[in-house]
Amino acid sequence: MNADHVFQGSLAGDFGALSANPVAGLIFDMDGTLVDNMRVHNDAWETWYQRHQLPFDRNTFFQETAGRANREVVKWAKPDATELELDTLGLEKEAIYREIYRGQMAPLPGLMPVIAACEAHGQKMSVATAAPPENAALVLDGLDLRRHFVTVVSPSMGYRGKPHPDLFLAAAKAMGLPPAQCVVFEDAPLGIEAAANAGMRAVGVTTMLDAAALQAPNVVFSIQDFTDERLKGLLRL
Repeated sequence: MNADHVFQGSLAGDFGALSANPVAGLIFDMDGTLVDNMRVHNDAWETWYQRHQLPFDRNTFFQETAGRANREVVKWAKPDATELELDTLGLEKEAIYREIYRGQMAPLPGLMPVIAACEAHGQKMSVATAAPPENAALVLDGLDLRRHFVTVVSPSMGYRGKPHPDLFLAAAKAMGLPPAQCVVFEDAPLGIEAAANAGMRAVGVTTMLDAAALQAPNVVFSIQDFTDERLKGLLRL
């Protein structure tokens, strides 16, 4: 799919141009989008790298790995790891993350009012996350968010991770919506790319990177959090 062709001239906050396909479904990434926790993930990965005596550069690491499944990240760090080691080493990192983050959880500002408004307007919502089920449970159940979503999809269900479009397409299918009627909320370039590959518009969330780093043909605009007034125009709230 040529994203530049598909999305050319239809975005950049021009809500009138979106009238042919108004937003009927919202698909949220979880980490760095529903919650501002990517720094905690990077802290956990840094600890993991140190344990395994590997060099670690935070900026390069986030750019290269955000949105990828753990097996892919471990393979990137340790190319010679066996299949069993890919799983075991990924679980080790996630245990470090949960220990750090458990007492810090909070939804991103403005998230709950946006969810309530979308529910009142009949817009469906789902989560598409690279996080393993234990991490999804920590956030979605710990903050009582799961009940708001039609589905929660992840690579643990057999889907390829981002930038492949699988997670977003599965979420759209579960909501019974075509990709063109969905908007994805993402904090990472790989997630933005996955949305484009799925034929979906995206809103960047600048919890880790600035708007320039998230710029792409399918990005309508980027937000710091869900208090951004432009969401009312995009979602017709």
